[in-house]
Amino acid sequence: MSAAERRPVLIEAGVRVIAREGIAGASTRAIVAEAGMSLASFHYAFESREAFLDELTASVVARESQAVLPLPEAGGDMREVVEAGLVRYLDHLRADPAHEQAMLELTQHALRAPERHPLAVAQYRRYADLAEEALTLAAERAGATWRVPVPEVASVLIAFSDGITLNWLVHRDDRAALAAARAAADALSRMAAPR
Repeated sequence: MSAAERRPVLIEAGVRVIAREGIAGASTRAIVAEAGMSLASFHYAFESREAFLDELTASVVARESQAVLPLPEAGGDMREVVEAGLVRYLDHLRADPAHEQAMLELTQHALRAPERHPLAVAQYRRYADLAEEALTLAAERAGATWRVPVPEVASVLIAFSDGITLNWLVHRDDRAALAAARAAADALSRMAAPR
């Protein structure tokens, strides 16, 4: 198996270990055991544990982009389009909560280590880019414009999404999460106006 083939297998194993054990429990030995590989396999694929964590973060954030962008057929008024996007995100969250739990762990890990803090900043910059892209597409699909700058709306969307994510991970209450998504869509849509 080449290094390129090992990386995604190790990344998925790392997500499972981090979601289950936290960063502290995500030793290289634990990750290779989860992946069913030898320790040498890890070092063949990644130069260090930190390089592994960097690639794992980038991989999970890239996967989330598929969950947050509006589908081409999405239509309706702004509230409906934004709500559809948030419901899609909830479906993504419910389908694989370990990924979101691992991302929360990785963010906290980056915030605790000054040398890794730029990774948390980069992670949230990527979230902001995705949110801005999704909101721009939502406005096009709804035939509306944002009354405030899109980066400000994106910041509010990220705050709502983080809260909905953490609340769902704690309670696993689909109805409450859907109600929160609807309330968020309603609040966000008030920041837009029809063209």
